[in-house]
Amino acid sequence: MEEKVIEARIEGHIGIITFNRPSSLNAFNTTLMKNTHIAMQDFEKNDEVRCVIVNGSGRAFSAGFDMKESAQRNISTEDEWREVLEEDFDFIMQFWNAIKPTIAVAHGYCVGGAFELLMACDLAVAEKSTLFGEPEVRFGSGIVALLAPWVANPKHAKELLLTGNDKVSAQRAYEMGLVNRLADDGKGLEIAFKLAQAICSAAPKSVQITKNSINRSYELAKMKEALLEGLEADIKIESDLSPERIEFNRIRKNDGLKAALQWRDGT
Repeated sequence: MEEKVIEARIEGHIGIITFNRPSSLNAFNTTLMKNTHIAMQDFEKNDEVRCVIVNGSGRAFSAGFDMKESAQRNISTEDEWREVLEEDFDFIMQFWNAIKPTIAVAHGYCVGGAFELLMACDLAVAEKSTLFGEPEVRFGSGIVALLAPWVANPKHAKELLLTGNDKVSAQRAYEMGLVNRLADDGKGLEIAFKLAQAICSAAPKSVQITKNSINRSYELAKMKEALLEGLEADIKIESDLSPERIEFNRIRKNDGLKAALQWRDGT
């Protein structure tokens, strides 16, 4: 590893992945994504692991995909964007596709791709001060994994995705059905462990088959096809720069991400 960007451990029958880039609000860079995938594969192969919890260190669950790393790649063509976004899509969806149940524990900030990852998990716990959101439309970007219409209802999904509000409260996310449990600050992992232990106390094969059957009902409703169409839309958005995205990128390059976010929030 270039740096210890995640921590993976097993407690009893529970596998735990902790994003560990606190200075970057656990933004998903290439190394973090690669090592998360390895940890997930190890947990899938280990018969002792019956459930997986994913959380974040420091002040946030995650701020989503690493915009700084993305800018340094200087990606412009549709083929280049397709390669990157397909990797991003697979990173998110591995939590949905995992054989074993997955639980996300959010605190601090859970925005952009991190919010999509939380929606891809089977269950979600949020500490009460957590802020959620998908701000992509506000700087001319798109949604990698368009899960919101499937996890919430269409009106809630449109409220989230068309406004780009990135200060949605944990209470509001709970009301939308995006979160299973609210926890006092600092208690999210404790609540997640209780849920995981309840899952682990059931027959593993029964749990896994039941999870697969629930996911299969979404597939029969053409969820997979819809998500892939959403990915295609995102590829087109990213490769056909809007004036807002051009200006956002210009400010980010010249003055830094903080200045670009201030510009975004002031328009």
